[in-house]
Amino acid sequence: MKQKVNIPACNDCVSDMSGLFRHLNNEQLTRLNFEKSCQFYHRGDHVFHENNKATGCYCVNSGILKLYKTGIEGKEQIILFAKRGDIIGYRSVIGAEPFCTTARVHEDATLCFIPSEVLLQLIQESHAFSLAMLKLACKELGEANSFITDIAQKTVKERLAEIILYLRTSFGTDNEGFIKIVLTREEMANIVGTATESVIRQLSEFKSDGLIELKGRKIKVLQIKPLERYSNLA
Repeated sequence: MKQKVNIPACNDCVSDMSGLFRHLNNEQLTRLNFEKSCQFYHRGDHVFHENNKATGCYCVNSGILKLYKTGIEGKEQIILFAKRGDIIGYRSVIGAEPFCTTARVHEDATLCFIPSEVLLQLIQESHAFSLAMLKLACKELGEANSFITDIAQKTVKERLAEIILYLRTSFGTDNEGFIKIVLTREEMANIVGTATESVIRQLSEFKSDGLIELKGRKIKVLQIKPLERYSNLA
């Protein structure tokens, strides 16, 4: 359930939000602060649904969101996990299209909503801001192209190794060295694009080879280089 929260100041997030809002001047940031609204979402809450009209975009102030597409028989294909500093839904706003994914809260989150007309006005006013948006969109498109290639050409072992390293880089590790995002085996399978049983089997193999440590759903990377070789990142 959504809950209103104290609105975080955009100035506090300028350095985190993909570098986007640092291109706005003080007047534009003040206007953005006034026009946006912020909500607290609990784990499991939906922020928006695939094919719904995009009336604005969202900036992640805290928490983690899962973005996914729904396939055959309702199976989820996870596209990415958004964390503090990420902006989601903006491409649908710019393209005047429905949301192309569903966003659900993975860990309790505070999100700031920017109405479409506000975002589009800022893009028109600031060349630097619009260029930063374009670069971000191009970066995400490149990542999507790489994802499609991986699904088509890499084995489950290679894709799983790459995903483990990606999660470790993106979310960091706790004091014990475990990755700071906890996923079910089904969610891991929905990222890799395979059956849950295949992920369970491959994680057990990585564990037996001494590459990772498992503690319930938590994963700790013990040997980075072999995983990099498996994922073709080395």
